[in-house]
Amino acid sequence: MVFTTRGLRLSRFCLGGLAEVRGILVGMKDFFVEDAARFDNATVTTYFVLTSMQVRDKKQGGQFLALTVSDKTGSLEARMWDDVTEAIATCDEGCYVKVQGDISKYQGKFQITLKKLRLAAESEIDPKDFQPSTKFDVEEMWGELRGYVSAFKSSELRRLVFAFLDDEQIGPAFKAAPAAKRLHHAWLGGLLEHVLTLVRVCVATAPFYPEVDADLLVTGAILHDIGKIRELSWGSSFSYTLEGQMIGHISIAQGMLREKVQQLAPFPEKLRVLVEHMILSHHGKYEFGSPKLPMTPEALLLSALDDLEAKMQAMRNEFAAAVASGKSSGEVTDWVRSMDRPLLNTQGYLKDE
Repeated sequence: MVFTTRGLRLSRFCLGGLAEVRGILVGMKDFFVEDAARFDNATVTTYFVLTSMQVRDKKQGGQFLALTVSDKTGSLEARMWDDVTEAIATCDEGCYVKVQGDISKYQGKFQITLKKLRLAAESEIDPKDFQPSTKFDVEEMWGELRGYVSAFKSSELRRLVFAFLDDEQIGPAFKAAPAAKRLHHAWLGGLLEHVLTLVRVCVATAPFYPEVDADLLVTGAILHDIGKIRELSWGSSFSYTLEGQMIGHISIAQGMLREKVQQLAPFPEKLRVLVEHMILSHHGKYEFGSPKLPMTPEALLLSALDDLEAKMQAMRNEFAAAVASGKSSGEVTDWVRSMDRPLLNTQGYLKDE
């Protein structure tokens, strides 16, 4: 069985080389990673982003390629055993590629064994097929987030947060950035989606803890991951910037906060210390990369709710991935490394019963 896509071949391109196409039909991507279970033991011809590529030696001599290919629905491990010389010479990580290969299962996971691989033509690609994006309206989320800030009783915290949101560089990046490369909210608009959901939970939870300053808590929720707009890059695939690899989003956010406070001077020093502490402690534990442990009511609550919100989204991702791999929605997932356990979808389990 062969499953093909359609497209016109023009010039080759990779990340950063996608030109605007006018008057040309963009090729349709018919096969997505989430379709793998329906095409087990079938041959497919389709398009992917080449997210990783390693040249390895065969035991019997020669070389093969170990790759990871992806689209907006997920990633597949891939192997190419023959005719690898041209692929090595013309393809690189971050490029869009056209492939033909066989879908199969190996150790419980789908993979694709490639027969052919080449750079994709400009006319064959619609970038929206390759980068997952939030299912919610970005401008509506942005407006809701700004509404929470407008309701602050603290004029100084309101001034601080709007200095970030209204920044000509920070604001657009905040709307577009993923919240992570892989684990949770790893899609365009994911950072905004994560932050807004966290703010909603903070607003709903704060009244139960009278020692918590709600404005301060929400400020921390909005700014705790602001460094991710410089830690991550999002083009044909998500990756870490050099600054992200060398410094990390927590320290980047600390620097961004201090820059804004200087611009807003005079700004209350005590508020600066409390907001900065929430940023530095929101990972909760030293072993999770947190420079400080939460020491205030707001920092403790923010850390707990941030961890909960991220884990719940990670669970949704794992449930969806399990179903895409052919499991019933009521079955236990495979071992989830990030959570150190398998997971069970209660709704799917009860529905199956």
